[in-house]
Amino acid sequence: MMHAMTRGLAAALLLICATASAEDAGSWDGLVQVKPKRLDAVFLLPGADFRSYTKIMMDPVEVAFEKNWARDYNREAATLSQRLDQQDLERISQAARDAFTEVFTEEYRKAGLELVTTPGADVLRLRPGVVDLHIVAPDTMSSGRSRTYTMESGYATLFLEARDSTTGALLGRALDKRTTRDTGRVQLSSSVTNLADFKALFRQWAGISIKGFEELREHSPVPEDLKPGQKLN
Repeated sequence: MMHAMTRGLAAALLLICATASAEDAGSWDGLVQVKPKRLDAVFLLPGADFRSYTKIMMDPVEVAFEKNWARDYNREAATLSQRLDQQDLERISQAARDAFTEVFTEEYRKAGLELVTTPGADVLRLRPGVVDLHIVAPDTMSSGRSRTYTMESGYATLFLEARDSTTGALLGRALDKRTTRDTGRVQLSSSVTNLADFKALFRQWAGISIKGFEELREHSPVPEDLKPGQKLN
């Protein structure tokens, strides 16, 4: 599990570097950056046609914490009971994966999208990721922990990649960094409140991705001569 989380963190760092470079150049692995409506960055394959896709095949969500988040948190922890150990990190990571999967599955089905587990000509394959995950006051669930009050639970970056499920052809990528909802008042933080706030953020991302998929189908095919920064009509 430690090796898996290390690989996840390395992937997140590579993603950040690749994103910065891609945004400067206006392209990423053959994808061209377009002007997004709701997300920080969207890259599409010129000529891609999303009209044939009516079903979604979703890979297991990848989760990676923000670089040095756990280390810095442990340095500032007032007591040993507040520090995060490997078991805490695994528990938080699994909770994020489960919550993301639950929320996206529920929202996609509510929107009338059929979720499948096998490739097909009408199946779009999505690879989701939650990277740079930062929790302001993680709950170690220890008996000696102290009470912590915050106005927000943290932030994370959504990574979403779309491919043709039969050929594996890369069709698009999207990135979006957001903070969990700010209640405007200080509240007690716990594993329960943290999970609720991040589930609300995941639900927001699910709704945005559904709307984006609908618009891609409506405006397909993507122009062959797509220019960086171009807005799709």
